[in-house]
Amino acid sequence: MIVFVRYNLGPGVAVELQDDASVAELKEVVGSQQGVRPENLKVLFAGRELQSSSTLQGCDLQEQSTVHVVLPPIGSSSSRLLLLQERLSREREENQDSLTRLDLSSSRLPSTSTGLAVILEGEDGGGEEQRENIQAPAVKGVRTHSTFFVYCKSCSSVQPGKLRVRCRSCKQTTLTLSRGPSCWDDVHLPGRIHGVCQSDGCPGNEAEFFFKCASHPTSDDDLSVALDLILTNSRDVPCVACTDVADLVLVFQCLDRHVICLDCFRLYCQIRLSERQFVHHPDVGYTLPCAVGCDQSLIQELHHFRILGDDQVRFPIFLINYSFTQNAPDSPVLSQYGQYLQYGAEECLRSIGGLLCPSPGCGAGLVPTDDSRRVECERQVGCGFVFCRDCRQGYHEGACQSLQALPTGAASLGFVVGEEASLRGRWDRASMLLIQESTKPCPQCSVPVEKNGGCMHMQCPLCRAEWCWVCRISWNRECMGNHWFG
Repeated sequence: MIVFVRYNLGPGVAVELQDDASVAELKEVVGSQQGVRPENLKVLFAGRELQSSSTLQGCDLQEQSTVHVVLPPIGSSSSRLLLLQERLSREREENQDSLTRLDLSSSRLPSTSTGLAVILEGEDGGGEEQRENIQAPAVKGVRTHSTFFVYCKSCSSVQPGKLRVRCRSCKQTTLTLSRGPSCWDDVHLPGRIHGVCQSDGCPGNEAEFFFKCASHPTSDDDLSVALDLILTNSRDVPCVACTDVADLVLVFQCLDRHVICLDCFRLYCQIRLSERQFVHHPDVGYTLPCAVGCDQSLIQELHHFRILGDDQVRFPIFLINYSFTQNAPDSPVLSQYGQYLQYGAEECLRSIGGLLCPSPGCGAGLVPTDDSRRVECERQVGCGFVFCRDCRQGYHEGACQSLQALPTGAASLGFVVGEEASLRGRWDRASMLLIQESTKPCPQCSVPVEKNGGCMHMQCPLCRAEWCWVCRISWNRECMGNHWFG
């Protein structure tokens, strides 16, 4: 494998190693190149110092990842810094989770169900390790155990993401964390997590988190925005619209945690955009609620609407100036996401009493100074077209001609979610339904127990009671004789 090494903040140098190489071997290579003792080097990656005995793959280093190798200058550390580094070292030994293995979804979407996974984890004690090894579904050929998803501008699509951290002061990724983030607020809000910056002379100790696309090598400036409502569909919850079970879903922040697949979410956004039914929130902007219509379910991160895509289309939106532009062959062409941005700009302009120039290819924003019907598009910002404020046609004296109706079917483009699909497509309800269909309560402690094959002789994983799956009573000779094997 090839990794890029930045020695003491120098330029990245490609280093080729075996796939199973250890951190100690990387130190040997860098030490020989720089003429320093390998044991004096520190290897930093994703907010922690890598231990010499660890393998590079075990530290979640992917092909062409960038690591920092630093040689702390002798005598430069103050006693306070040494004590802090010693304390951080002890804390990291207790919690060695990589940033790429964090799952912060519970802080956005707290689960209230006690599913089978909780019972099974308590039984074999391997729940945490199993969760770390679960892989997300393939997205354009990429498989990753990352629990984060981003919109990558380079890929023009939703992709698995990787969480990284840097020093807020010097912007270098040489900060070793005192602890990893446990919720999305730890990632988004400044000042919640601190650490030690290993850059020589930098006094910074505040962490700044950012995201990158995990599907291809990225530069330092190639950042992406996390889509915190998009999750791996680990519970196989059906989409509220098409009822299919998709690999990746968006989970709305409503009380029922309704689930929608990404294809249906894109269609939902397109239809609401064509109907000009986005909702304005004073702090968020123009957004959408849950597709079922739940209260208090507005999407807070507007980058989720990047899923509209960059495909070029010719204005399917019924604009304010529709009567003028419907017959214009040279009407402007925008991407669907570009239409969303223009829609927001139009609505903001309208809210302050402004309007758009209806001339094809112009669309300049205008704020007339009086209530006159005659409006002239200023040549400093637009095309100089003079039009009627009421009908958006070329300016005329007398009454306006009646506006043409919208095309047939335009008003029937609603995005409707059926009641049955709404009941099925709940993130938390799916677990409860699974428990009801595939488990029976233990007759002694009432914990749900799953039968996935074998005989009718059951043993509760919690209280260890032995009972009959058919009779739901303590296991006895009669059960053994009549229906041991069904």
